[in-house]
Amino acid sequence: MRVPLSLSLAKTGTFAIVHFAVAFSVAYLLTGSVPIAGALALLEPAANTVAYLLHERAWARFSRHPAPPAPTVFRSNVRVILPAPPRSWWR
Repeated sequence: MRVPLSLSLAKTGTFAIVHFAVAFSVAYLLTGSVPIAGALALLEPAANTVAYLLHERAWARFSRHPAPPAPTVFRSNVRVILPAPPRSWWR
């Protein structure tokens, strides 16, 4: 199934909003500084958002191509009659 680019961009956008909020909250709790938390919230999620978009597009591309079928045994109408094994084989 082909995933439209618009859907990937919408998912990426909502992911970015959540990621910015989490990054700012964690950075603010750790530093107590709004400017530092803001800077971290802009840098780290921006890089991850681009990585997420690339990951989403790669996932969509490779999931469209199913794995090749496993090789099957060659079948023919020729029947081969093998001799019975020696009796010593059964013991």
